[in-house]
Amino acid sequence: MVMLVTKEFKTIDEQIDILKKKGLIIEDNDMAYKILLKENYFFLNGYRHLFMNSPTDRTFISGATFSELYAVFKFDRYSRNIFFKNLLIIENRLKSVISYQLSKKYGYKEKDYLNLRNFTQDPEKKRRVKDVIDKMRRQIRINTSRHNATMHYLKNYGYIPLWILVKVLSFGMVCELFSILKDEDKLEVSSVFDITVENLESFLPILSNYRNLCAHEDIVFDHKTERKIPDTEYHKKLNIFKMDDEYIYGKDDVFALVIIFKFLLEDSEFRLMLKEFEYELEKLDGKVDSIPVEKILDTMGVPKNYMEIINM
Repeated sequence: MVMLVTKEFKTIDEQIDILKKKGLIIEDNDMAYKILLKENYFFLNGYRHLFMNSPTDRTFISGATFSELYAVFKFDRYSRNIFFKNLLIIENRLKSVISYQLSKKYGYKEKDYLNLRNFTQDPEKKRRVKDVIDKMRRQIRINTSRHNATMHYLKNYGYIPLWILVKVLSFGMVCELFSILKDEDKLEVSSVFDITVENLESFLPILSNYRNLCAHEDIVFDHKTERKIPDTEYHKKLNIFKMDDEYIYGKDDVFALVIIFKFLLEDSEFRLMLKEFEYELEKLDGKVDSIPVEKILDTMGVPKNYMEIINM
């Protein structure tokens, strides 16, 4: 029988005492109290390992301060916001391209574009096709009375076109939709983004994963995805170090997301995104003294020369 460990409630004063006992310098108790009340001890504590002596010695390194811990917390928040707005750009474009392709080829009424014959006929994907279509039909039923655009089309035209339906589909569901397209339709969609079908298929689950993290204000900076992106020209051009014949950065981390942005955003959008990230990193560097900013980059999986990718 497994014995469950109970986590007891701690007041904010008790939380501050715990941090102090572990060696964190609290410069201003009142400031720390207000921040912990607003931001939640659990989430702020998610950045503590950067300032710990070791995984086994769970005390803070000499000179580590509460202000530094909060600065990393805010850096992750601002970075997350930068990534999120660009994820939404890609999400909207993917929805637009898929809905255009299917509507053009199969029709714009749900009885036409949701026909099983329009999707892959691979026997191994038969159940997945049915599941995705059932989910889309469910979204039609749910949103006919909730979403203004779907209500408008159903009331005035008697159907909901795909370019309206995709607005209420989650990004994860749109990724599922892409996975069941016929090969020729996948090729048409991928060609709009000027990438291979294989790359787009590998990118979408990672984009969906980060999109959900960003939308729910989860910790992003040290996140590792279950899947990895393929090796790209950018890994090679940036001279990213390999260990056991695999690149140590840009495979399942934040820099993998940056590489995906390089493929899917317009050049001007990508440049702005990375410049905004660089600005937040420079601000953080000015607020953290007890650890080098390179340690934060390493945790994120971002190489020191990351800005060079802009001009590649």
